[in-house]
Amino acid sequence: MPLFNMAANRIACLGLNTLYSTFCVPKQVLRNCWGAVEQARGYYVDWKMLRDVKRRRMAYDYADERLRINALRKNTVLPKELQEIADKEIAALPKDSCPVRIRNRCVMTSRPRGVKRRWRLSRIVFRDLADHSQLSGIMRARW
Repeated sequence: MPLFNMAANRIACLGLNTLYSTFCVPKQVLRNCWGAVEQARGYYVDWKMLRDVKRRRMAYDYADERLRINALRKNTVLPKELQEIADKEIAALPKDSCPVRIRNRCVMTSRPRGVKRRWRLSRIVFRDLADHSQLSGIMRARW
């Protein structure tokens, strides 16, 4: 039992950062989604878009830490005390660092619904740009 307490204290002191370092880096996966996106203009359409950008950035920054802590939480082989420590650590992270809180929005109008995921445009903007031949490779259906 004392050995287990030492291990629990050591993991709590390290902040669970060194454990599970052999996992694939989720930042590489997240970079494809929102890490490498650049802003097209110097301002955001509205405060909702700015809030979403902040959430994306925070989720990207905390992705590694969340992966490690969640791996400890969901590991049924570990003792319950370690899982509870991991639960407390995940609860201590900022709420906006969770990728579930990210909302797909149109990058032109900040519209939250009807967004074409591949182009990150709402259906209205997408159709308008496609009609005026401003999207390469996109044509209206003709038959």
